[in-house]
Amino acid sequence: MGIWNQFAQYLFLKKKDPNQPDTSWIRYMHGMNRISLLMFVVCLIIMLFKFVLIPLFK
Repeated sequence: MGIWNQFAQYLFLKKKDPNQPDTSWIRYMHGMNRISLLMFVVCLIIMLFKFVLIPLFK
């Protein structure tokens, strides 16, 4: 599975493969990955505001 397919599945942009085994541990791992990806994107947005947009308006 490619990395872009994984990102699309984590963000619910693409349906997961029905032939793939679905255990509770995989669901826990995917849930943690979604949380960490969301936190990363939020931090990037905060850093963009802090270091780029706010100094432009001062």
